[in-house]
Amino acid sequence: MTNKSEPLHTLLGHDIRLIQRPDMLCFSLDSVLVADFVNTGKNVRNIVDLGTGFAPIPLFLATKTKTADIVGIELQKDAADLAVRNVELNGLQERIRIIHDDLKSADKHLASDTIDLVTCNPPFYKVDANTPLKDNPQQAYARHELGATFEDIAKQSARMLHPKGRFVFIHRVERLEEILTTLWRYKFAVKRIRFVHPREGKEAMLALFDAMLEGASGMRVLPPLTVHSGSNYSDEVLRIFNRK
Repeated sequence: MTNKSEPLHTLLGHDIRLIQRPDMLCFSLDSVLVADFVNTGKNVRNIVDLGTGFAPIPLFLATKTKTADIVGIELQKDAADLAVRNVELNGLQERIRIIHDDLKSADKHLASDTIDLVTCNPPFYKVDANTPLKDNPQQAYARHELGATFEDIAKQSARMLHPKGRFVFIHRVERLEEILTTLWRYKFAVKRIRFVHPREGKEAMLALFDAMLEGASGMRVLPPLTVHSGSNYSDEVLRIFNRK
């Protein structure tokens, strides 16, 4: 059930329905781009989404694979409760499980060296004594590294994944050097990277990463993804939204 304070969003061609709340960080393109960037082959049998929010990435991934079991881990109780409702709304209770806990405690729920794929749309911004946190707590945790840093996420991903397992995520380009250094520290090799530009001719603000645990070196830089064309989404983004 939904009410007027919880808008219901339908993701075009994916036939996914999402309950949202204005006091939380609402549906964003970033989650769609992460899910679209994932390769879900026959060997991907189990997936974990860290900091799942209200579960957009697990729901999108469920349209790409009909066989993988998907787990979403979320620290904020209200967001985790909403994720459970979204899974139920889409009739995916048998394929998606939501865990309400700190992702740094994932070892209590998921064994080491067992996961094929970890995904994440992480908080982008670091926090220090001078960081202005004007958002409400739900939004602040989604945007800022209050609950987990990128290193926390990489560390947990390395623990859960088996060798050659994949870690797919999106992050700010301004943190690229730190991200690559952290990945190498935890024995990840970046296999694919794609820069996301707000418009043609503008500098990239985001990048999509596909890293393999204990993988061989060899990175492919894919053609850039442009989000907007004029006042509308680009043709590629519209194809992603409408993809069956």
